[in-house]
Amino acid sequence: MAQLDEPIHIGALLIRLNESFPECWTFCVDGLVGATPELLIRRDGEHVTSRVLAGTMRRSRDTDRDGQLAAELLDSDKDQEEHVYAVESVAAALATHCTDLNVPERPFILRLANVQHLATDVTGELVDAAPALALAASLHPTAAVCGTPTERATHVIKELEGMDRGRYSAPVGWLAANGNGEFGIALRCALVETDDRKTLRLFAGCGIVAGSTGESEVAESQAKFAAMKSALE
Repeated sequence: MAQLDEPIHIGALLIRLNESFPECWTFCVDGLVGATPELLIRRDGEHVTSRVLAGTMRRSRDTDRDGQLAAELLDSDKDQEEHVYAVESVAAALATHCTDLNVPERPFILRLANVQHLATDVTGELVDAAPALALAASLHPTAAVCGTPTERATHVIKELEGMDRGRYSAPVGWLAANGNGEFGIALRCALVETDDRKTLRLFAGCGIVAGSTGESEVAESQAKFAAMKSALE
């Protein structure tokens, strides 16, 4: 929770997020404000795209060290495993709607101001008339935010997480009358909790697989919190 001395100016916060994270999709919907790097689905006619992010590493101001960290991320068995789970869940959901599905074998590095991610762009051509909202419903929740298999992971989250996520990690975006649209996953965000706009609830999280350690996952979550915390300062 963030307690402010003065009411937050939502417009100014959005501008700061957009300037600091131009690679992300900045959003504001009924008090939920953020800048997400993860595209759940984009539908443009028959062409669809989903950007999968799973596997995270901090950034360094030193260029050489930053490159070393990116290489470590690409070589990390733990992060690659986490990424494969997320990509497979997206590909399986899109396969029911698409033909010519393109799933790259290796992820690329997506660099943001505070962290870098393993990223894969999954694309396909629709074989049905599913609008973007229906595609988002098929994809959500991905393994990146829920785990896999979905039903079992959902039960474990309810047992262990100890909080109501609300709209955090849900689809957020827009839909046109012709079925086109774009939905991100509501990450790196905050919810304005009170009418006086002085209390905000911040959200961040990480994916846990067999090779995870508590220390590294806490550090990853803190790095992700930095996006919203820096915008509020």
